[in-house]
Amino acid sequence: MNNILTIYKKELKSYFTSPVAYIVIVVFLIITGWFFTNTLFIANVVSLRSVLDIIPFILLFFIPAISMRTIAEEKKAGTIELLLTKPITDFDIVIGKFLATITLAALTFAPTLVYVISLKFLGPIDLGSIISAYIGLVLMCGIYIGIGIFASSMTENQVVAFIISFLIIFVLFMLNKILIFIPAPLNSIFEYISSDYHFSSISRGVIDTRDLIYYFSGIYLMLLLTKTSLESRKW
Repeated sequence: MNNILTIYKKELKSYFTSPVAYIVIVVFLIITGWFFTNTLFIANVVSLRSVLDIIPFILLFFIPAISMRTIAEEKKAGTIELLLTKPITDFDIVIGKFLATITLAALTFAPTLVYVISLKFLGPIDLGSIISAYIGLVLMCGIYIGIGIFASSMTENQVVAFIISFLIIFVLFMLNKILIFIPAPLNSIFEYISSDYHFSSISRGVIDTRDLIYYFSGIYLMLLLTKTSLESRKW
C-alpha cells in the first residue's frame, strides 16, 4: 500500500507541475460551461442534461490526453527501468498511476458541481439522477483511463498512445449506436460492450448490478493487461 501511495503522490504531483492538467481542465470547463449557460439562458431550461450528455463525448479526447504520458513518458526518459529496479511490483506502479489519473478526472468534474448548486436555487431538479450520472461518469473515466494506461504501456511515443487509446475508447463508445448495422442476434452483445450504453442506464438514476460489473471488470481487465505489458520486458 505504501508503494502505491508513493507512486500515486508522485504521479498526481507531476500532472500539476506541467501545463497539461491546467490546459485540459480549462478546456473541459469552457466546453461544459458553454453548454450549461446555453441551456439555462438561451433555452430557458433548468436542467443539467445537456452538460451530462456532452461530457461522455468530451471524455473521448480528455482521457487519452491525460493518460497518454503515464508510462510512455517514463519509457522514453528511461526512468521506468529505474522505477522497476526498486522494491515495487508492476501492479503497484499500474494501480498508483491509475488512481492518480482518475483523481485528476474527478478534480476536473468538481467545479461542475457549481452548475448543480445554481440549478438548485433556480428550480426543482432530480438530484438522484444527477448523483447517479456523476457516479457513472467516474466509472466511465475508470475504464477509459485503464485503456489509456494500457496504450501508454505499449509505446514510448505519447502521440501513438493517444491515438491507440482514442480508437479503442471511440469503438466502445459507438457500439450501441451502430446496432442497426449488426446482425440482430449479436445486438445484445454489442450493446452490453458499449460504455455509453451503461452510462445512459446509470444516468437515469438506476444503478444496476450489470452496469457495475461491466465497469469494474473492464477496469480490472485493462489494469491486468497493462501489468502484463510491463512484465513483457522480462520475456
